[in-house]
Amino acid sequence: MAPHPVLATLAALAISLPVAVAAQSTDALEGAAQQAAQGKDYGRAAQLLRQAFEMDRTNPGLLAGAAGYDALGGNGDKALAGLRQAIDAGYLDAEGTAADNAFASLRGDARFGALLAQLRQKQQVESKLYDSDALASPYVENLSEDEKVAGLSKFWSEVKYNFVYVDTLKAIDWDRLYLEYLPKVRATRSTAEYYKVLMALCARLKDGHTNVYPGPELRNTTMAKPLLSTHLVEGQVLVRKVFDPALQAQGIVPGTEVLEVDGEPVKVYAERELAPYASASTPQDLERRIYTYGFLSGPVDVAPRVRFRTAAGKTFEATLRRATLDAYNKALPDTPPFVFKTLPGNVAYVALNSFGDDRAADAFLAAFDRIAASSALVIDLRNNGGGSSNVGYRILATLAGQPFQTSRWETRDYRPSYRAWQHTMPNYGEPAPAWPNDAAHAYRKPVAVLISSATYSAAEDFSVAFDAMGRGIIAGEATGGSTGQPLFLRLPGGGIARICTKADTYPDGRKWVGKGIQPTLKVAPTVLDVQADRDTVLEAALAALKKQI
Repeated sequence: MAPHPVLATLAALAISLPVAVAAQSTDALEGAAQQAAQGKDYGRAAQLLRQAFEMDRTNPGLLAGAAGYDALGGNGDKALAGLRQAIDAGYLDAEGTAADNAFASLRGDARFGALLAQLRQKQQVESKLYDSDALASPYVENLSEDEKVAGLSKFWSEVKYNFVYVDTLKAIDWDRLYLEYLPKVRATRSTAEYYKVLMALCARLKDGHTNVYPGPELRNTTMAKPLLSTHLVEGQVLVRKVFDPALQAQGIVPGTEVLEVDGEPVKVYAERELAPYASASTPQDLERRIYTYGFLSGPVDVAPRVRFRTAAGKTFEATLRRATLDAYNKALPDTPPFVFKTLPGNVAYVALNSFGDDRAADAFLAAFDRIAASSALVIDLRNNGGGSSNVGYRILATLAGQPFQTSRWETRDYRPSYRAWQHTMPNYGEPAPAWPNDAAHAYRKPVAVLISSATYSAAEDFSVAFDAMGRGIIAGEATGGSTGQPLFLRLPGGGIARICTKADTYPDGRKWVGKGIQPTLKVAPTVLDVQADRDTVLEAALAALKKQI
């Protein structure tokens, strides 16, 4: 997924400063600004972002980012002037600015408080057009029929004018579906039922970056899960991890197969209870959402009766108490965004588990000297669900000997007058921008990247750029096949929706969204691998790297 236009955590940005900017694109300038920030040359970083704004005056977030760099550099007056310029240019992110640690030195300045107040006022006025409080009522057990219809209508209209894959809207006849779902919405008897209907409509778009999410009240009560995780392997639903010792005491351990749920064959249950509400871009994405992310989820006060089969063939049943999503997340073991270890043969293994913030890139660069001493490098993206693409690009910059191309993208270019004149409205697009290589951190030895269907969004953007530069092996299974820039909007009853507004491709225009990025070395775990806790994907990548060392 593309990053937010505001560099929200400027203080954490970490890449070294090159001698010159290699490609005069806004992305290259942003990358160079991040490099300058690593060297604490905040004045240079701010200058580069202001230069980027002159190239793209539709993005006032660049000016806000420049102001943040000025603040980090101790130039408070210039930062305030820059932030004022950003507001005048149309910048609206009041809460992001208030929380941004780059502006920490200004929080006691009355002038900064006045600018935040001005931002909030402008944001409130703007919201009356696109995201009014009138259609964002808080949760109640059963919304009024008017609110339900209004929420459906808001989602339908926002998709109609913002969803980037217009051919999908034509193929499914989006207006016809709207009419079909009006009586379904009216027939719901609770807010919980209402959101299931909206989720079912959203799933018809078959896009992993277009979703409807109930509010926290419903997520905790209707989307609760037992304290274990599962995965579909060779057509079998297997337990992968168990987070509750009480479940382990019952014999529920990794590798145990799930046969039935409440007396129903597991796949019949999943197709009826989960598949209709899952928004997914590919078959492998849908499988992951059904059999991993959503499996066995439901009301917190209902405990499913599950039939299992052990690796030895013994069957048994157990009643699985569900935990709220909050409790489930607390029970999960900590998964740091960056993990580093040295494997036999002097191979550096790096797991990049999240691009949700700058920690993965910061940690990679902090450990770079040790990584550089290796004979080969494995980068594991198999559990990376995305975040900001720029985080991954900072790491890729160390693998590139020259500026490298990132994804090409398009978005809709809707012009009302063109519609009145019956003119076609082609998408607006830009060629693949170049990201500067990191000359101060240069890794030139063999590299392998590991992927799976859980590799998603910004992690796929990383994989696209790595694949396009021809830098090394990509091992594992096809990625989830979805990225883009979501547009978020609030819905009645405390929920939200997001709509994919950007279509990404390889730099040469090849499509991968809806297909997944394909491995150059295809390896999939088997049931026996899971039961033996064997990582055959890593083994295959290491064997391939050994031939190159």
